Amino acid sequence: MIKTVIADGKAEYEYLAKVRERSSNTDRDVTAIVTEIIDNVRKNGDKAVMDYTIKFDGKAPEFFEVPKSEIEKAAAQCDKELISTMKKAAANICDFHTRQIQQSWLTTKENGVIMGQRVRGLARVGLYVPGGTAAYPSSVLMNAVPAKIAGVKELIMVTPPLKNGKPNPDIMAAAYIAGVDRVFLMGGAQAIAALAYGTESVPRVDKIVGPGNIFVATAKKLVYGQVDIDMIAGPSEILVLADESADPKFLAADLMSQAEHDKLASAILVTTSQSIADKTIAEIDRQMQSLSRKEIIDESLTNFGAVIVCDNMEKAIEMANSLAPEHLEVCCENPMEYVGKLDNAGSVFLGNYSPEPLGDYFAGPNHVLPTSGTARFFSPLSVDNFIKKSSFIYYTEGALRSDRDDIVRFAGTEGLTAHANSIIVRFE
Repeated sequence: MIKTVIADGKAEYEYLAKVRERSSNTDRDVTAIVTEIIDNVRKNGDKAVMDYTIKFDGKAPEFFEVPKSEIEKAAAQCDKELISTMKKAAANICDFHTRQIQQSWLTTKENGVIMGQRVRGLARVGLYVPGGTAAYPSSVLMNAVPAKIAGVKELIMVTPPLKNGKPNPDIMAAAYIAGVDRVFLMGGAQAIAALAYGTESVPRVDKIVGPGNIFVATAKKLVYGQVDIDMIAGPSEILVLADESADPKFLAADLMSQAEHDKLASAILVTTSQSIADKTIAEIDRQMQSLSRKEIIDESLTNFGAVIVCDNMEKAIEMANSLAPEHLEVCCENPMEYVGKLDNAGSVFLGNYSPEPLGDYFAGPNHVLPTSGTARFFSPLSVDNFIKKSSFIYYTEGALRSDRDDIVRFAGTEGLTAHANSIIVRFE
């Protein structure tokens, strides 16, 4: 059962330290296994990928690369109401992320100098989408739509086949709606290796995005530098700030909506009201009985959940900024007044009718968010993650002559005489 912590300047921070530690340990056994898989795929290409697919997924896929006709067929056979919902969600995601587009620019000076920045989409991006019981078509939309808006030329999706060797139809439908260019039926570390290094069939990509299990996350970490990645995702987390105006029924439901993700998920309520704390705990016990993932929720809340009671909202906000949670709900009477004070959070949900699942599926802001306190310095997935920038400089002879002595002085100070010479020879 979820525990109550009375904030006294010590107890609450001891609890937060425990939460941080849950995702900080590197599993050396997993790293060794993943390293071997990556090396095998680099050496043996498609054959290694197929061998691992049979080993881990139970059967060779119906198609290694899914034909576009099959993607379209899956979309056509998908539940019509789900298709409608996904199209609405994609439109909301598109509307939000279109506002993030950056433009190339240049500036000129009176002495003839021209400088600027060129912005363009990455050439090729790989999108990993989990399969089986963890099949999330919403993740396809959240990753693919911003990539397309950014101008990514080719978006390649990899996803494990079902036990029957066929693709998951809901995942295929989401790929069709989002405009994914190519789909390969492969999963795990072997899929990440294929994207990072390329095989006979799978082209090498510039960046890999998308969620996955510990083997996928470890593989992404190991290939980083060979390719770019979005982030190393830790267990899901939510922190809810609540005053005496909050509804305990809502608070309990929202905490459990994250706890059901994983036994390592963290769900925390920080409130200024002991009454709200007690009533929320009672609501958790009541609502949990009817939920399908009751055992996962219970273990998550017992080990990493907490209801923390603070003297005032200033202290509660301090705790929120210290934890830097993935999801932060503000269930207070005037939630907008706190927006400017909440500096460290992946995504902020304001008011009693903005629950976290709204962001997971539908509102438009991205649900790929920094975890494990990294919201202190990381941001949600955005169009920016799918672009690259180059600066450019044009100097006239006169402009360079004017700056010659300063540049030579800098080079001389650093002992780089060839740098200085590159300037000097132009004016001898």
